[in-house]
Amino acid sequence: MSQRGVGSLPSVPWARAGLTVNDVVAWALSLGLATLFRYDGDLDRIDTRGLLLVTVLACVLQLAVGFLVKLYQGGYRTASFDEAVMIAAVGLVVGASLLILDLAVHPSRLVPLSVPFGGTAAAVLGMVTTRAMIRGLLEGTARPREGARTLVFGAGDGGHQLIRSMMTDQASPYLPVGLLDDDPGKRHLRISGVRVCGTRHDLAEVARRLSAEALVVAVPSGRASLYREVAVEGRRCGLEVKVLPELSELLAPGHISIRDVRDIDVSDLLGRHQIDTDIQAIAGYLTGKRVLVTGAGGSIGAELCRQISRFEPAELMMLDRDESALHGVQLSIEGRALLDTDAVILADIRDNDRVMSIFEERQPEVVFHAAALKHLPMLEQYPEEGYKTNVLGTTHVLEAAAKVGVERFVNISTDKAANPISVLGRTKRLAERLTAHYAHSVQGNFLSVRFGNVLGSRGSVLTAFTRQIAAGGPVTVTHPEVSRYFMTIPEAVQLVIQAAAIGRGGEALVLDMGEPVRIVDVARQLIEMADADVEVVFTGMRPGEKLHEELLGEEEVDERPFHPLISHVAVPRLAPGEVEHADILGQARDDLLVCADGDPHIPSDVQSSN
Repeated sequence: MSQRGVGSLPSVPWARAGLTVNDVVAWALSLGLATLFRYDGDLDRIDTRGLLLVTVLACVLQLAVGFLVKLYQGGYRTASFDEAVMIAAVGLVVGASLLILDLAVHPSRLVPLSVPFGGTAAAVLGMVTTRAMIRGLLEGTARPREGARTLVFGAGDGGHQLIRSMMTDQASPYLPVGLLDDDPGKRHLRISGVRVCGTRHDLAEVARRLSAEALVVAVPSGRASLYREVAVEGRRCGLEVKVLPELSELLAPGHISIRDVRDIDVSDLLGRHQIDTDIQAIAGYLTGKRVLVTGAGGSIGAELCRQISRFEPAELMMLDRDESALHGVQLSIEGRALLDTDAVILADIRDNDRVMSIFEERQPEVVFHAAALKHLPMLEQYPEEGYKTNVLGTTHVLEAAAKVGVERFVNISTDKAANPISVLGRTKRLAERLTAHYAHSVQGNFLSVRFGNVLGSRGSVLTAFTRQIAAGGPVTVTHPEVSRYFMTIPEAVQLVIQAAAIGRGGEALVLDMGEPVRIVDVARQLIEMADADVEVVFTGMRPGEKLHEELLGEEEVDERPFHPLISHVAVPRLAPGEVEHADILGQARDDLLVCADGDPHIPSDVQSSN
């Protein structure tokens, strides 16, 4: 594949010399024709000596200024907007110089005053037109003649760049034959000769008419719901569906090419969210600060560490009780993981003395508390363990943070804390209330951030489904109607960091997870993507589960004063001495006894951890 830019001339002397000669000829012809038109074709009235002097001066100035601004040394892509602007600028300089010269020799002018105006406009038009023709010729010879006949959904900037990349790369495996876009204002648009043929609702008809074989969704900032709808319709039409990654994932940010096109995956169908991040606000509380992350080896904790490290904290302390997990997160950030630096801290938050000594020694200024036990069925079976980590462990971290004067404390919570009916939900709700207590007891800003399921976390439903499909099935789902909110780990963490910048002490900030998705639909999409013949089996609801997740409790009001994707809700305070340990364990045991007795009458609002 050629390495030169789109529409660029080969880097050989004769090619650049050709443009130089073209510009000289453009000035000579333009000035001569402008003079001839001025005198209505009467050659006898033309001052030949004056016209020749003006033409020579124009050509010399064009070459001198052109070389000065690198117009003839390959400084601009041929017929690009930048080159056109520079040609116009050089033309104005030359034209103004001719006009000044003509005025200086008053009253016997070298040429009529209209000639510098008309000649300059014609010369600039000629130079630009010639380059446009050259670019069109170059692109025509580079256009692929073979490849999968491809429809591109999205005629915005992403689609524009992708079409141009497809049309100028002779090795492109895609041959664009049509565009689709839902914007009615683009219904007549053409990009490199490829026209918009309709909206997503016309996909089947357009695919049939153009004999399309593939569909590329070129909307890097699109939401998951858009991808689901287009992908389902594309597969129904027998098309191979491809996508562009999100802008933050592009191989070359700001530039899109066919190398960025990839297969669609479940994160595109479930986890795409448009996030507007206030980088300055984030940098203000992370840059140059000592930051500690508990549960740093977990899915959320590790991604927190990776994103926080980009804001150049004075020190990033990664705490976890799992040495292998610490090894993994340090490797992902530093490219090495000898576990021999004080950036990694091996400790258990259940150990109050150990937690206190770490905080007193390291003096963190910002704390993200992500350490928790989170698997709902496991905690229903072993509620004491959930209490020890999610409640007592959180209390230990809160007490230590309060004692050393932490400036900002962020407790990572879960949507199961809204109207909780499980051990996981109740323990995380207690953690929110404990955090709210400290928010009103110390000077630091203590708050919680609540969100639902994240794609790709350890033990997530997607991991389980993938393994079941690989093993030949069946794929187990608790209930046909059970639904969940989904977000990718990077998106969730990005919003967590953003929320910490705008959250007020004592609040729980609830992340907008988009629309809930039925778990059975996720299972079927994964089976379809794997092209597998696997059965879906419904196993029935389990204790502590709800049919549909809730992000807000019954008494909580959805208010979004600062960010469109972050709700702020007040949390009632609870002092550590007021925690009713027995109530948590007793309720959990009651649930377990009901399950053990085989009572089929599980409340209809119970929900699956899937």
